[in-house]
Amino acid sequence: MAEAKAFNPTPKQLGMGAIGLIIIYILVKSIIVIPAGHVGVKVLFGNVQELTLDEGLHLVNPLMDVEKMSIRTQQISETATVPSQEGLNVKLDVSVLFSLDPRAAATVYQRVGPRYAGVVVVPQLRSVVRGVTAGYDAKALYTSKREAISVQMDGALRPEFKKRGITLEKVMLRSVTLPSILSTAIEKKLEAEQQAQQMKFVLEREKRQADRKRIEAKGISDYNREVSKGLTNEVLRLRGIEATRELASSNNSKVVVIGDSDGMPLILGNTK
Repeated sequence: MAEAKAFNPTPKQLGMGAIGLIIIYILVKSIIVIPAGHVGVKVLFGNVQELTLDEGLHLVNPLMDVEKMSIRTQQISETATVPSQEGLNVKLDVSVLFSLDPRAAATVYQRVGPRYAGVVVVPQLRSVVRGVTAGYDAKALYTSKREAISVQMDGALRPEFKKRGITLEKVMLRSVTLPSILSTAIEKKLEAEQQAQQMKFVLEREKRQADRKRIEAKGISDYNREVSKGLTNEVLRLRGIEATRELASSNNSKVVVIGDSDGMPLILGNTK
């Protein structure tokens, strides 16, 4: 049986293979795919290019590095214990929704880096939370002022984020935790205020009903007064005569006792 011959490439074959590998490497490095929700920041020999790459397939310089940065909405939540206006420590859970401005992606990468959320967003959020809550008492944080506090935080964070190339979408004050003694006292006070409001409503309702009955009674009194004015002796005599006449014309057995000379019936009754 013939022995298999060893493959000994010639220098020309080695050169062609090397060229093929180089071409494949160049093609691989030249084709860049930017996924959805990202932009590509181009860096050539350490220099950040101002123009970025949008989503999709791109051909670039094979010597160029491309950093893919997300422009999708991101969320960061922060739990902080902060002092209120009266010096009480209040625990807040705050969340912010933000995204990278695509037009500022190259600047953010150059000046801050790809981990800009931890460098810019978190410290700014902590600073604003402490600054805003210090202007409110604990009850306001716990009750009706929460929306106003969120709006104030938004107003403080938005320009700071914008200067760094970050778009603030929303600030959410998720929960407020007070010291247990204080929260119990506030809840009892709010309950007492609600009971007082309910009692006020009941009293107003009773007052309206009393006013209605008083007006109704006055109307009845006025009606009776007007009716009594019309009941003169002549009217009463006429009504008596009419009643006597109707009784006399009835087929039922009856006894009619006529009183004085006015002809007014004194007794009307059946003899059954």
